[in-house]
Amino acid sequence: QVQLVESGGGLVQPGGSLRLSCAASGSIFSIYAMGWYRQVPGKQRELVAAITSSGTTTYADSVKGRFTISRDNAKNTGYLQMNRLKPEDTAVYYCNIGNSRVNIGSWGQGTQVTVSS
Repeated sequence: QVQLVESGGGLVQPGGSLRLSCAASGSIFSIYAMGWYRQVPGKQRELVAAITSSGTTTYADSVKGRFTISRDNAKNTGYLQMNRLKPEDTAVYYCNIGNSRVNIGSWGQGTQVTVSS
């Protein structure tokens, strides 16, 4: 089992920035891809950014150019730098690790991001 703990969320104004962190337990973090997801009430959890074990990144169109995903394998930690935040970015943000077909980590409680004036 891989436990994941998200942190760094908060309340920010539109145009502001936040940096989320994802701390993973165990020693297998480095061999899997990592993704950041977000979920709002009544909607499915959506993938917003992913990074492979070798560092290749992908982003949802809605966040491309504003968010940057990164990882520090030595610390078993992933990050999501969020800039120029918009109200529609408001959600609970989660991280997970896995391969192209399935996540293998246990979902954490997520971290709330609220973008509002």
